[in-house]
Amino acid sequence: MINRKFNKCLITGITGSGGSYLAEHILSKDKKIKIFGIYRSFGNKNSLKNKRIKLFKGDLCNFNRTQKIIKKINPDLIFHLASTANVRESFDLPKKTIENNNAITLNLLEIIRKNKINPLIVICSTSEVYGRIDKKDIPIKETKSISPVNPYSVSKAFQDMISQVYFESYGLKIIITRMFSYINARKNYLFQTTFAKQIADIEKGKKKILTHGNLNSVRNIIDISDAMQAYWLAAKKGRIGEIYNISGKKVISVGKYLKELKKLSHAKIKSKVDKKLLRPVDVTLQIANSKKFIRDTHWSPKISFEKSIKKLLDECRKSWEKKEF
Repeated sequence: MINRKFNKCLITGITGSGGSYLAEHILSKDKKIKIFGIYRSFGNKNSLKNKRIKLFKGDLCNFNRTQKIIKKINPDLIFHLASTANVRESFDLPKKTIENNNAITLNLLEIIRKNKINPLIVICSTSEVYGRIDKKDIPIKETKSISPVNPYSVSKAFQDMISQVYFESYGLKIIITRMFSYINARKNYLFQTTFAKQIADIEKGKKKILTHGNLNSVRNIIDISDAMQAYWLAAKKGRIGEIYNISGKKVISVGKYLKELKKLSHAKIKSKVDKKLLRPVDVTLQIANSKKFIRDTHWSPKISFEKSIKKLLDECRKSWEKKEF
């Protein structure tokens, strides 16, 4: 089995919710690797205070600045997580979302091609690219055609396709991962986190009613630590040129997820629909076939759903105490 080793890892979007968790995870798994990050905003920068992490402030939309940074680092591994990633917000800002996400991916790939740098690049994509799925196509395989239905997923579909072009035409070493839903306490706009945050607020008497959007969507869900281990194993053991679905074993509707969180609350939780949270077009079935990824990497999620949501709610309670929300 493939088992790559790396010396210098660059994470784009390192101060974002996923990027910061990924940096922490890699440091825990590899005691020698050095991590570099390009960041545009502070985000979770405070969680990245480690002598093996070096941060560069820069906007990936700025080709020259980004090129200077990447040439200086000369990484042998890149995780590309940077993006404007709020699906609901992308409906309000379609032009900004698509232009930003397309530019940062194209700049990154072109810098690698132009300067003959030779890192492995893990493109961290999303299940959103599959769009609306018929029940007959469940569980979703990587061979399913992509059909994005929101501006964010359109930009990620472009990311996937242009990455495949740079792999096929220019020989860049690229692996594409399509992550399904994961529980991430630092990503405040995910339904998993907004529900937990609102419950913490209600418990403190700062809010009376929990608001939500569509509760009928069905998702695979995994814990953030399992998701980050999947990214790391994609780099260590994944086959270059492949596209991998990554998902948990837990399949649950958004409504059922909310009910399970309510059971853990110290207070009685009332909830209602907020029409502002409803998407103009929703992706209601997100259930993956991850057999290829499991076969190639021997990955499997370790954290139970019950433990994961309890941990999430506890983190939201602690964050409330620290006034991080």
